[in-house]
Amino acid sequence: MSDALKHECGIAHIRLLKPLEYYKEKYGSAFYGVNKMYLMMEKQHNRGQDGAGFASIKLNTAPGERYISRVRSNQAQPIQDIFAQINERVNEEIKTNPEYADDVALQKKHIPYLGEVFLGHVRYGTFGKNNIESVHPFLRQNNWMHRNLIVAGNFNMTNVNKLFNKLVELGQHPKERADTVTVMEKIGHFLDSEVRKLYKKLKKEGFNKQQASPHIAEQLNVAKILKKSSKDWDGGYAMAGLMGHGDSFVLRDPAGIRPAYYYKDDEVVVVASERPVIQTVFNVKFEDVKELAPGHAIITKKNGKVSIVEIIKPLERKACSFERIYFSRGSDAEIYKERKKLGQLLMPEVLKSIEHDTINTVFSFIPNTAETSFYGMVEAAQDELNKQKNDAILAEKETLTDARLQQILSHRLRTEKIAIKDVKLRTFITEDSSRDDLVAHVYDVTYGVVRPEDNLVIIDDSIVRGTTLKKSIIKMMDRLNPKQIVIVSSAPQIRYPDCYGIDMARLEDLVAFRAALELHKENDSYQVIQDVYNKCKEQVDLEDSKVKNFVKEVYDPFTNEEISEKISELISEPSVKAKVKVIYQTVENLHIACPKNLGDWYFTGDYPTPGGNRVVNRAFINFYEGTKDRAY
Repeated sequence: MSDALKHECGIAHIRLLKPLEYYKEKYGSAFYGVNKMYLMMEKQHNRGQDGAGFASIKLNTAPGERYISRVRSNQAQPIQDIFAQINERVNEEIKTNPEYADDVALQKKHIPYLGEVFLGHVRYGTFGKNNIESVHPFLRQNNWMHRNLIVAGNFNMTNVNKLFNKLVELGQHPKERADTVTVMEKIGHFLDSEVRKLYKKLKKEGFNKQQASPHIAEQLNVAKILKKSSKDWDGGYAMAGLMGHGDSFVLRDPAGIRPAYYYKDDEVVVVASERPVIQTVFNVKFEDVKELAPGHAIITKKNGKVSIVEIIKPLERKACSFERIYFSRGSDAEIYKERKKLGQLLMPEVLKSIEHDTINTVFSFIPNTAETSFYGMVEAAQDELNKQKNDAILAEKETLTDARLQQILSHRLRTEKIAIKDVKLRTFITEDSSRDDLVAHVYDVTYGVVRPEDNLVIIDDSIVRGTTLKKSIIKMMDRLNPKQIVIVSSAPQIRYPDCYGIDMARLEDLVAFRAALELHKENDSYQVIQDVYNKCKEQVDLEDSKVKNFVKEVYDPFTNEEISEKISELISEPSVKAKVKVIYQTVENLHIACPKNLGDWYFTGDYPTPGGNRVVNRAFINFYEGTKDRAY
């Protein structure tokens, strides 16, 4: 993706179902779970590189023994930093106490991070908060083992203020309004309540506090706690949690916006944000890794019993399509096919733009995630070239010579790696103020493969802001002197902000929105902007369920082609000599390519939860009033 677009998080959860001695005997190390967690986090580093965290719980420890360990990092390479700290501590303990080396019981008793329950997290800081306090997992501590709570998630809530106020009504004093804190405290409140109720019940049955503890662990109803906690949540989430005594859960939002996959056998329970992570790390088949159903939780009790429970009644499935287009690893079998299909479906419009002149066209892609869509586009282009060869042979069959036949058959599709991404430079581009100065140097270009009579077709997986295209890529492509530069987006026009975990908060940042504004100015219809603002303001105090997305009216007068044409102008500076054309995927074709992930609110404005409409209207109000505040 040429524009810097960040995704909230990735989660990884492992629960070992056998004693640690089992893994020592079978796999050579009691640190089997720790090692697997490292691999799962590393293979999800695409989902977040601003911070990472790891937590573990030891089961059945004696009072006075440490049973919870947590380590977090916001260093430049946070995953490596975390596990370097873990390895250093483990090696230090074994060096100081050689008797621990082959004694699993002593290792578990004395060495931190070794346990049976693990939670890992990688994140991007979409709110600009990359301090260590913002890094998951979050820990809520208590001297009662059952009331310790560790939470990490891939989520954004649209109604943070409402959740915050609910906690205040419960008598709590949250330390901040962040959705992570409010969510954890909500779960923690009902966890505390459930533990108290169970203790009172057991006390009546004659148990003292110490005797009651194991019975509380056994009887604690995690599903009931989650149902009460999530009652008012509005957002997209895959929420993972560990309780101090050893129960664990992962809960997915009822629209299935954020992804979650799981695998279980007699040794482990594993949950992650992506299927191929589990496939690779545990060497299991595609069909063995299941998708956690929307609104459901996978719950593992301390005793190892695993259940899939409906927590919230599922809504219409609106799984995030950006997962398929960009964020998730392309090694997933389904995602790979879908991305190729996205490229294939764009080919008719591409051929129209180059007047079917495949001979004088160079096809390429913007690295790195657009490469798979490029393969699909090239396959479709090859089909067109074969058709052209076939037509030429049939048209000339009466006069065809061997030399002419060889000439026709020798035509090859011209594919080149034109744009080269300098990955090292990307890490320095963190602030909007410095982006423009540095963005021109993120990409380099391959010289000597494009002729003046050529079309240059470049596919990107999406065009969000258009900044990198305008400041860097198109200028560099123009240096090659093509007659036309065709920028192809495998995603449709991004018209609306996201509020469920992708860093797209401001309308004015979106090039499609800026294009619509320019068209209104040209058509002398800019009054619609005032009208939309008034309608949005009138809804400010309404319940979310009654709010409508009036920002759609900004786009209604224009066709997709008109907006694409205006975007072509906006991203092409006067110094560019080549004709520039932008082609976007249609929403209809997106649904054909990704039939299971129909969440398309950033393209259509059809938000899957009521809070989405309030967010988009607030984003418009912020734009109109000139404030830089986030809409959620």
